[in-house]
Amino acid sequence: MQYSDRILKTPSSFIRNILKVTDAEDVISFAGGLPNPISFPIDALKTSIDHAITTNGSRLFQYSSTQGYAPLREYIAAKYQRLHGLDIQADDVFITTGSQQALELLGKVLINKDDGIIIEEPGYLGAIQAFTLSEPTFHGVTLENDGLNLEELEQALQQPNVKCVYTVPNFQNPTGLTYSKEKREQICEIVAKYDVVLIEDDPYGELRFQGEALPYIGAGKLANSVLLGSFSKTVTPGMRLGFLITKNKELMQYIETAKQASDLHTNIFAQYVIYDYLANNDYMEHVQKIIGLYKEQSQTMLDAMAAFFPAHVDYTKPDGGMFIWATLNNGASALEVFHQAMEQKVAFVPGDPFYTNKTNVNTLRLNYTNATPEVIREGIQRLASIL
Repeated sequence: MQYSDRILKTPSSFIRNILKVTDAEDVISFAGGLPNPISFPIDALKTSIDHAITTNGSRLFQYSSTQGYAPLREYIAAKYQRLHGLDIQADDVFITTGSQQALELLGKVLINKDDGIIIEEPGYLGAIQAFTLSEPTFHGVTLENDGLNLEELEQALQQPNVKCVYTVPNFQNPTGLTYSKEKREQICEIVAKYDVVLIEDDPYGELRFQGEALPYIGAGKLANSVLLGSFSKTVTPGMRLGFLITKNKELMQYIETAKQASDLHTNIFAQYVIYDYLANNDYMEHVQKIIGLYKEQSQTMLDAMAAFFPAHVDYTKPDGGMFIWATLNNGASALEVFHQAMEQKVAFVPGDPFYTNKTNVNTLRLNYTNATPEVIREGIQRLASIL
């Protein structure tokens, strides 16, 4: 059997594969990027499912428009106008099957084989996987505590056929880091000099539990700005509802064509239900409950790491989101430590899959949102005994 070069070059998701192992009941897992299931508004969603069916009938079960349910797009546009002061209209919003599909569509629309994609190092492995299907050349730019290394960014932008820059500026996956206001402005100035698309992926932005909200890097400033968002981290990941925002009409037209070829349209039943939920519930009050929950879980993990981890381990201290990134300064391979940790029934994600050209790295990702404080403390103690 002969397979395509693009699928042979695309790595299988390390996290999806290890979840099969870490799902065992006796394993404490900090591996998945799973929202806490107690944050799902199940009763309100039950009501919205019933109300959406009663109100809209067969429309929930019929084919629909590719760009997405108009009232939901209008809701998203109004939210970005209100919270971010951006001139976003419903026609600038495109509903996708999770923001993961938005990445795949952007790859299809923008990337020819060997074209350049600038990506954070370390970067989100879901984006690496989605973009790899287009067979690009990745240009990794070091992610510093306050954002991308500017000198490396400028050098990468000067490489041949660079098409886009992919960033996660708020509570980045995997590091939990947030770009500073100054660095955002500097990145915008640099990117503005080049004919590239700036993708700002923001699935965690609403989950800030300390510090002030910051403006986007390119939205409202750059003609080729693309924002990605999602309802997976605040309402339900299982419905797979994400969205893409751009003012670039030509780009939007090509994304629609790629979406038609991919799956015609995103699950319309889910779109009606999510819209009904948003229209009839206090969404921000719900998000505040999640923020309170994640703040406690984050602080529990940081306190346990401070108490039990050896001095050679450094780690980030996020202002929001779902992740902490640890660095083993004794030079140990996190992949080797992972296998030792599994013997102690505790799991994390080694850093390797977050890089496009590095292996046996000394970094690892920890997720704190899907465990109780007691379990977090016990898991960190087990991990510390190995480290």
